[in-house]
Amino acid sequence: MNALPILILAAGTFAFRLAGPLLSDRLKLSARVQQLMSLSAIALLTALVATAALTSNGGFVGWARPAGVAVGAALALLRLPFVGVVVAAAATTAVLRLLGIG
Repeated sequence: MNALPILILAAGTFAFRLAGPLLSDRLKLSARVQQLMSLSAIALLTALVATAALTSNGGFVGWARPAGVAVGAALALLRLPFVGVVVAAAATTAVLRLLGIG
C-alpha cells in the first residue's frame, strides 16, 4: 500500500489546522460573519446526524434507528450522563428491531 496519499492528506490537514491560529490576527471577521459561521457549523452537524440516522446504502433505514437517535437526543437534552444516553439509544433501537420495527 502506498503511504504517499496518506502523508499528503495528513500534511494538508495539519496545515489547515495551523492556518487558523496563524491567520487569526490578520483576518478580522465581523460579528455577523462569525454568527453565520457558527450557524453553518450547526447546520452541517445537523445534516450529518440526519444523514447517518435516516439513510444507509442510499435508502431509508427504517424507523428503529431514527427512534433510537430521538431517544438519545431527548436524554441528552435532559443532561443525562453520556453513557446512559448511548445505552438508552442503543437499547431503544435494539428493542424496536427485535419487535420487527426495522
